[in-house]
Amino acid sequence: ADPLRSPLLEVKGNIELKRPLIKAPSQLPLSGSRLKRRPDQMEDGLEPEKKRTRGLGATTKITTSHPRVPSLTTVPQTQGQTTAQKVSKKTGPRCSTAIATGLKNQKPVPAVPVQKSGRASGVPPMAGGKKPSKRPAWDLKGQLCDLNAELKRCRERTQTLDQENQQLQDQLRDAQQQVKALGTERTTLEGHLAKVQAQAEQGQQELKNLRACVLELEERLSTQEGLVQELQKKQVELQEERRGLTSQLEEKERRLQTSEAALSSSQAEVASLRQETVAQAALLTEREERLHGLEMERRRLHNQLQELKGNIRVFCRVRPVLPGEPTPPPGLLLFPSGPGGPSDPPTRLSLSRSDERRGTLSGAPAPPTRHDFSFDRVFPPGSGQDEVFEEIAMLVQSALDGYPVCIFAYGQTGSGKTFTMEGGPGGDPQLEGLIPRALRHLFSVAQELSGQGWTYSFVASYVEIYNETVRDLLATGTRKGQGGECEIRRAGPGSEELTVTNARYVPVSCEKEVEALLHLARQNRAVARTAQNERSSRSHSVFQLQISGEHSSRGLQCGAPLSLVDLAGSERLDPGLALGPGERERLRETQAINSSLSTLGLVIMALSNKESHVPYRNSKLTYLLQNSLGGSAKMLMFVNISPLEENVSESLNSLRFASKVNQCVIGTAQANRK
Repeated sequence: ADPLRSPLLEVKGNIELKRPLIKAPSQLPLSGSRLKRRPDQMEDGLEPEKKRTRGLGATTKITTSHPRVPSLTTVPQTQGQTTAQKVSKKTGPRCSTAIATGLKNQKPVPAVPVQKSGRASGVPPMAGGKKPSKRPAWDLKGQLCDLNAELKRCRERTQTLDQENQQLQDQLRDAQQQVKALGTERTTLEGHLAKVQAQAEQGQQELKNLRACVLELEERLSTQEGLVQELQKKQVELQEERRGLTSQLEEKERRLQTSEAALSSSQAEVASLRQETVAQAALLTEREERLHGLEMERRRLHNQLQELKGNIRVFCRVRPVLPGEPTPPPGLLLFPSGPGGPSDPPTRLSLSRSDERRGTLSGAPAPPTRHDFSFDRVFPPGSGQDEVFEEIAMLVQSALDGYPVCIFAYGQTGSGKTFTMEGGPGGDPQLEGLIPRALRHLFSVAQELSGQGWTYSFVASYVEIYNETVRDLLATGTRKGQGGECEIRRAGPGSEELTVTNARYVPVSCEKEVEALLHLARQNRAVARTAQNERSSRSHSVFQLQISGEHSSRGLQCGAPLSLVDLAGSERLDPGLALGPGERERLRETQAINSSLSTLGLVIMALSNKESHVPYRNSKLTYLLQNSLGGSAKMLMFVNISPLEENVSESLNSLRFASKVNQCVIGTAQANRK
């Protein structure tokens, strides 16, 4: 590119490269012939100046170094930037960018070495087209003369260039003004162009939409034509169907007339049926009254049956021999048949005991002593949990009728008391104890009685009495181990109901809730290793279920507690046994257990003898259960014994205690009804 090319031409070139101007009549009121010229005419006017600047070649270095000449090629950038900014305000960002780029690209012309060409140095070529001969190196004077002539020509050329530079600056100012005007006109034209383009795009979009609509309408038209054909076919079919329906309608009308006649007779029949319904409702009410009377009679007879069996009953249960235990000698325990033969449930038990201290005159051992006992029912080692519960199911149901019921499990350590009451480990349904079976039975009977208008609620509690201290077996979290804070108190002033302070009373309605409570109580109960059992219960556990029933339509209410008690192991003390610190603790536990069991026997004897004072308060156990031991209660005691010969002495003591209890008779029970 020519280094001395006019900036206006560069601006015009940049503008034409970026976006061609749309030729349109100018709307600006420009005056003067110079402003009316187009950019191509301005370029033609400046063309002689360009031609004059093409021969600067070798003199450019001297010209640019002259102090008095403000060369066009060394215009400061600030002046170009200012001009670009002014133009940008009028011509828009695109044009202003092009002008600024053109002015910025005008760098100072670099020094060009002196060319040897005669045209570049200003020396006219020699005739004949031959170049001037080069002066020899030793002709210094000639070379100096040539340089002086060259310097003169350069000075003349400098003056000429200064004049041209001034002219070019004037032309540049004119061009810049015209550029501003052209920029304004360009902005206006661009606005018009944008509007026209927007209108064109809108027209194209409308055309596209119209074409799409046309296609859609054509598709709909074809679809409608198909539908018309289908409808025509359906019309023919419907006409045929109409003919068939007309015939059917006639048939239906005939049948309707017949049905109306039948309806008249049916209405008369309905009237008679309504009368029968009223009579049936009256009969149903009468039957409900009779059913309620029968239910009350059933409860009375059920209570009489239980009383005939005895308000204090004693069952004896012998546990089976466990793996690893010695087999007992034959004849140690015998179960004689009842009066009706082997088919009758056994009620008697014979225990044989041999005493090595006794002997005959001949020195032979004395024959074993035989002890016979009779109870309400005896369960041999082969009896299952279901057989045991079947015998007490009717007694448990008495609690729903409003009678307090209390069931004890008594015996020495390791005789199967806890197994009888709670069941075995592992969750085997066949090994479930009396507590889960009794609650399942109560829930089932309560569900049946709900059909007769009875609603029942159940609230469970589980405590233990350890060394005459009451502990809550259902305590969780920080309340564990704080059984000492539990006390037995009256529910209110003048109330006969007893409650345990700080103990949990949990409403239950299904078997899973009961299983969770039993699992929690099993973890919290106090156990220890004894001489008879590896893990022995060292406390009395009392599971109480408060039952409340209501018949809202008749205004009847009943309530009674069901108490299921697993007594601690009963063993006699050996006074000659040397005791260490751990054995002394076991000794205190045994003394407390035997004391409470003795108090239980005294309470039962006092109730049987109709004594005026019953020593309930001598033991926490009897004090807690006093409402379940009195004349309005029904009691059942399981005496559990071991089949092993080594436990014969303890088994004999347990059987003797149970036999005394079995001889007691308590008065007629009264239901707690309101």
